[in-house]
Amino acid sequence: METFRKFLEFDLINIGEYHIKVFTILTALVIILITKFITWLIKKALFRNQKSNKVDGNTYALYQIIKYLVWVISIALMLETMGVKVTVLIAGSAALLVGVGLGLQQTFNDVISGIILLSERSIRVGDILEIDSDIVKIQTIGLRTSKGLNRDEISIIIPNSLITTNKVINWSHQSKQTRFRIQVGVAYGSDIDLVLKVLEASALDHPDISDKNTIEARLADFGNSSLDFQLLFFSKNIFRIEKVKSDIRRIINKNFIENNITIPFPQVDLHVKSGLTKI
Repeated sequence: METFRKFLEFDLINIGEYHIKVFTILTALVIILITKFITWLIKKALFRNQKSNKVDGNTYALYQIIKYLVWVISIALMLETMGVKVTVLIAGSAALLVGVGLGLQQTFNDVISGIILLSERSIRVGDILEIDSDIVKIQTIGLRTSKGLNRDEISIIIPNSLITTNKVINWSHQSKQTRFRIQVGVAYGSDIDLVLKVLEASALDHPDISDKNTIEARLADFGNSSLDFQLLFFSKNIFRIEKVKSDIRRIINKNFIENNITIPFPQVDLHVKSGLTKI
């Protein structure tokens, strides 16, 4: 027992009045293990009623905030265990922190933005955002950056400040389905009622568009070379909506051919004068 006590009190680092004993290192390791266990318990408690493939954004945000707080307290305890007074350290390094803060201003901005996102919950895991004309599905929201997946299956690392300070469209914020539109022009002289009927039927032929009441075709304008129509429909497949639009356009083209409806080419009238006018 005496040997074990001496082993625990053995000085690993001895610089002046500063000592780090074996007991100090073991205590720090125990704090880390306890912290990991506590965060694991919190995660299990928060996500126990949720499916593994679907994470609620509110629960995820709460878990992230609690996890960061637990780790901050844990690091403070480890520093105190090693003899480092946290309050004295913060006060003594105030001037240094100001300089570091100026150099890492953008990083701190991203961190504060991450805290805002996690607490405000305006953006959640699984939301589909339009950022800088790119459509991204949010996978994780971190303290400094968030990770998303675009339509090309490319992982995008997004600084949190980009989400909080720029104009961002959240396609998932209000409803599980969103209205989209397809524009098409037909030749002058076409039967307008027939065109409207064919457009609505074409959208209904797509498996992702099941509710007839959400489909609407409109005569939008009289174009230079065509009658311009819009087909409006709601879809839950927001992330892959360009594929849905492409499929519906193919159905429209097939139905137009079957009903002898022509999509015109742009026409330009060119008048050519021969000879020169004599004065």
